[in-house]
Amino acid sequence: MTQSRLADEFRARLEALLADAKTAGVLEDLRPVLEEVLRIVPVAADPSAIPRRFGMIGDSPPMRQVFALLEKVAASDVAVLIQGETGTGKELVAKALHEYGSRKKKPFLAENCAAVPADLLESELFGHKRGSFTGAVVDRDGHFVAADGGTVFLDEIGDMPLAMQSKLLRVLQEGEVRPVGSNKVIKVDVRIVAATNKDLKAMTKVGTFREDLYFRLNVITIQLPPLRERKGDVRHLVRYLLQKVGKEMGRDAELSEEALQLLERWRWPGNVRELDNEIRRAVALTPGVIGPKDLSPAIQKGV
Repeated sequence: MTQSRLADEFRARLEALLADAKTAGVLEDLRPVLEEVLRIVPVAADPSAIPRRFGMIGDSPPMRQVFALLEKVAASDVAVLIQGETGTGKELVAKALHEYGSRKKKPFLAENCAAVPADLLESELFGHKRGSFTGAVVDRDGHFVAADGGTVFLDEIGDMPLAMQSKLLRVLQEGEVRPVGSNKVIKVDVRIVAATNKDLKAMTKVGTFREDLYFRLNVITIQLPPLRERKGDVRHLVRYLLQKVGKEMGRDAELSEEALQLLERWRWPGNVRELDNEIRRAVALTPGVIGPKDLSPAIQKGV
């Protein structure tokens, strides 16, 4: 048996052990050792293998740096701020921090701070008492209470109103929330993971983001690279997406080498989300092999 084949089998067995540890709660004491061995075992040069770690596709140097940082901080409880352009996969990183950490058996709840009206965001996060406002017909736990012991992911934290920033800061400082309409506080234990595509440090200088909250959230920063800086990863992502989308649509999806080269040359301003949309469009419109003419006009022209 070749060294490459042995490495493949070794990794497969370790992956199975780790998967079992995640679902059944066994081998917890050995998890750090197993994950370290899995990290250093060389991956066989199998052209059909799609490199995947922490639920993310990629093997470029910038993504290896992200994976290395995830290995270090996933098991801790420190607050993490994920920064990156739209479509780079910030929620995937947040889920990885939860699923590969000590809180994985507890809830993971996410909220997009830009998608909820300011007057409802407090209720969504901290809960409310019946009758505290129009439509509050029953008591309701907010995310912080519902996710007690787990993780709360606050996406687009840069869009949180200043008034809510003050209330969030108190939660982080005191470890307690007060539902809307209540005069009682509830102790909570959650890990905070926040994400943004904005420059929070610059926002603190102009007064649109609280500096003290910024320091509370920014214990560890994970900077996600844009897809245009992830050399080689477009090819991996395309193969993964062709398999996924083809299965969803019930058809065999293939891409010509010429079309793949056009995708690799594109700048991807919308990052992985844009690539996902492009593959879905091409698979939906093309019954056979996807060629250059089947891609979006801008990608065909390269402008």
